[in-house]
Amino acid sequence: MMTRLNAWVGRNRGFTGAFILFTVIFIGYQFLHPRGFSTAVFIQNANESVVIGFLAMAQTVPVLMGGLDLSVGAVMTLTNTIASHLVTGSPLQMVGGMVITLAAGTAFGLMNGLIVVIGRIQPIIATLATGAIASGLALLIRPSPGGDISSDLNWALTNSVFDFAETYGFAENGNAAWLQPIANIPVPLIILLVLGIGVWVPFKRTVTGRTAYAVGSAEGAAYMSGLPVSRAKIAAFTLAGFFASCAGLYLAIQTSSGNADINQAGAYTLNSIAAVVLGGTSLLGGVGGAIGSLIGAGILRVISFYFRILSIDPLLQSLIEGLVLLAAVSIGAIRTFRIKNTLELFR
Repeated sequence: MMTRLNAWVGRNRGFTGAFILFTVIFIGYQFLHPRGFSTAVFIQNANESVVIGFLAMAQTVPVLMGGLDLSVGAVMTLTNTIASHLVTGSPLQMVGGMVITLAAGTAFGLMNGLIVVIGRIQPIIATLATGAIASGLALLIRPSPGGDISSDLNWALTNSVFDFAETYGFAENGNAAWLQPIANIPVPLIILLVLGIGVWVPFKRTVTGRTAYAVGSAEGAAYMSGLPVSRAKIAAFTLAGFFASCAGLYLAIQTSSGNADINQAGAYTLNSIAAVVLGGTSLLGGVGGAIGSLIGAGILRVISFYFRILSIDPLLQSLIEGLVLLAAVSIGAIRTFRIKNTLELFR
């Protein structure tokens, strides 16, 4: 058993290191927080981590193939504005609005994939352009912040399992006993893990998912081996669009509104790249995974939590975040300095 564990750790050093770092700083934060290790603090932490968590997963698949998707923040903003218009009314209408919102982001990701594959344009260039389009559409749909999302939906999906059950009548008439073991679990955390792991793990095990890793390791070899390289690229950007739309939808529900904030979109895109690298995914491609990116996103969020409890000057926060982002990207580039023969970068 220990041999298998050691072998797994050896193959996943980046993920293991990220997990240990996250555990240490998160526990330290809870000790420092006046109300640490409480349900209220866990719920607040989860709420603030969902959006960057989804965007980190959105960024992971293109990075695994050796590219970057600079449109994830803009797609999040676009779907956020769409949701602010559609996720309202009766329960059926709200569900329909959610489906349309997710479909819109997924379709945008599909468009990115088709442009990269058919147009033979580098992902970083293609998504820079499509990101600008998404931002423009977001401003057209929602010129000023607003929306009318159900307050019950907002409360149910941004609090504990008990609050969700109570809101929709599952905890009435003394039927709450079955909820006790899970009553204090934050619903945002469940949403992130269920959607994230539930989509990522099956994708990773498919031929298309394995091809994405192969493309990042050596695209030429993957093509010569008969793997569906073009299909993998299209699927990767489509999946990125789906996860970005999950982020936009949750942000709309969390804030009960939509906002075409272009600066916010850019900041989230940069943070998604940092989270991916912190989670152990190589910017050169072929190594890593979305689960590690969730850990990386958690690290970034916990760092921002420290700003509050340590009363760090707001003028210094941007500087500290910038240094963390620079360090994260630099960590991802360390491998290039260890390679003597540059041809190995393409293997």
